[in-house]
Amino acid sequence: MSEYSSDYDPELEELKRRELARAQQRVSPQDIQERNAAAEAEEARRQAILRQALTREARQRLQTVKMVKPNVARMLEDQIIAVYQSGKLDRPITDSALKQLLYRISSTSSRETSITIRRKGEV
Repeated sequence: MSEYSSDYDPELEELKRRELARAQQRVSPQDIQERNAAAEAEEARRQAILRQALTREARQRLQTVKMVKPNVARMLEDQIIAVYQSGKLDRPITDSALKQLLYRISSTSSRETSITIRRKGEV
């Protein structure tokens, strides 16, 4: 038997352990806190813009959509924020206007679903 027949290599394992320890030291708890604080600040900024850009009913509808389809709600929020920041929004978006935006987003991002039922004995 050769010396390479074993899968366990203590020197390699020690190198892996050291590299993992170095990687963990690079990401300090302070870095994590700073990232979390930045993410919270960004979310607060987004919510402030949405409060100004949407009526109360539209914000409620957006929250409902967010619970059911968070990715669609995020796309909708991004569009609303972009329009608001470009200065093209002269009054808050109403619930009916938000419904139209939702319809446009859902029609472009929806995919057709087909269900095929095969019974026992059928090919």
